[in-house]
Amino acid sequence: MRKFVIILACAVAIHVSAQTSESSPVSIQVDLAKSIGSYTPIYSWFGYDESNYTTMKYGKQLLTELHDLSPVPVYIRAHHLLTSGNGVPELKWSSSNVFTVDANGKPVYDFTITDQTFDQFQKAGVRPMVELGFMPKDLAATVPGVNDYQVHYPGSTISGASNNPPKDYAVWGELVRKYTEHLVQRYGKDQMATWYFEVWNEPDIAYWHGTPAEYFKLYDYTVAGIRAALPNAIVGGPASTGPASDKASAFLDDFLKHCSNDKSAANGKPIPLDFISFHPKGRPTVVDGHVRMGLANELKAASEGFRIVAKYPKYIRLPIILSEADPEGCAACSMKVNPSNAYRNGPLYPTYTAVAMKGLFALQDRHKVNLLSMLSWSFEFEDKEYFEGFRTLATNGVDKPVINVFRMAGLMSGDRVSTNSTGQIPLDDILSAGVRQAPDVDAFATKADHEAAVMVWNYHDDDVPAAGAPVQVTIAGIPAGVKKVLLQHYRIDDTHSNSYTVWKKMGSPQMPTAEQYSRLKESGQLELLSSPEWLDVNGGKVTIATALPRQATSLLHLKW
Repeated sequence: MRKFVIILACAVAIHVSAQTSESSPVSIQVDLAKSIGSYTPIYSWFGYDESNYTTMKYGKQLLTELHDLSPVPVYIRAHHLLTSGNGVPELKWSSSNVFTVDANGKPVYDFTITDQTFDQFQKAGVRPMVELGFMPKDLAATVPGVNDYQVHYPGSTISGASNNPPKDYAVWGELVRKYTEHLVQRYGKDQMATWYFEVWNEPDIAYWHGTPAEYFKLYDYTVAGIRAALPNAIVGGPASTGPASDKASAFLDDFLKHCSNDKSAANGKPIPLDFISFHPKGRPTVVDGHVRMGLANELKAASEGFRIVAKYPKYIRLPIILSEADPEGCAACSMKVNPSNAYRNGPLYPTYTAVAMKGLFALQDRHKVNLLSMLSWSFEFEDKEYFEGFRTLATNGVDKPVINVFRMAGLMSGDRVSTNSTGQIPLDDILSAGVRQAPDVDAFATKADHEAAVMVWNYHDDDVPAAGAPVQVTIAGIPAGVKKVLLQHYRIDDTHSNSYTVWKKMGSPQMPTAEQYSRLKESGQLELLSSPEWLDVNGGKVTIATALPRQATSLLHLKW
């Protein structure tokens, strides 16, 4: 292990060169003997608008990587599983053409594209979160003012009839039954009992061209159709937007009232609800020429959603799936379109994600609810420029820094354990004002049999150059009898686990050579800061010192 005095001297040198004042080391205390709850793998969920990317070159590659980053199942959610079209994706659009009607008005089912999509999920070893949407062209009701079925980006892609209610709810319910029945026949009931079925997407905004009552009716018919083909299917919703507004809060609350108090419009029976889903989002802006993240917005929306769920004794222990939990709301809007999305290529995105993960767990504990997932609505876009600034995990097959924070999370397991930091910003302060003054230098830790992991970060909402922080992490509670532990120190920052920095140093090539591409692929992987080290344990403790740059994340992984 490097001597702390050497690291501190280096850190001070960095501070001086940056013309900043010397600071005392941030002290982080971790107690492995003090459990604060189980470590649910909320990180192992991902999604994207363009379901047809599933079967494309880099989509297939990325699905395999997502499977490989986690020791537990990875779930994939995608839009447009029922949308009409030719199966060719565009920004914010895909299709399966699963349903049409013939000249006599009889339903025709075609599962060709569906099979290609779900077969690729199977091949990659990931599990679907089946989002039932959107409306097939021949089933879409007429809605005043909606004239086209598909509206192309950069137009509002949710303004077409693909987001209309069905003209016949019974026909919709039968489509869902047939769809589920086909999946059962192809993949088997046992496997599908582990999948999740979600009804529509964000029906409280323009994704649904109907009333809340019409969505509740859609939910009833959808879950009845699913359960008719798969009686033990895991079903839920409403996949509404984050309840950061009165309208979104009321929608989620009214949906839970409907499920709790009403009878199904489809069959008159109690309404099944196995999980609750909604979408908390942040809100980055550009301030004085730099990006300022909106972490507080995402966490406040999550907190309000948890509060609403906790009002219902019947539902308080149901799994909550944040089926989109992101720094903002448009994955397909590049930083060329929205300059505030420039955070997406570098280390700020993973560091924000680490802070959000700890905050979501803390809010779960506060409201005594059951958080299952913080699904990252990020995947990849085919045939786009390198590092164009979409919200993605990879660009042209090159992993971006953000995917490495999920790899870090995949190395954590067991119980969440107590951490305290002299540099942390309290949760209530983040909820009220974000991280706008001092940085949040904090940690999140887990302990399992014969191992522990501590994720440490230096985060600020404002993406501006700043001094790093010397950090001293003391990990106590190592089991009696353990004399040595193996430390593997992983890092995401400007120069580690960061293909974007490497690409810029190459001159930002849009047609990299084979040698450059190989280097980019290598630099996209999770990287050790230094060689693995065996540390002596004294009194059940070890102390690890490091210099943590601004917007950097480390994972200290211990084995014994």
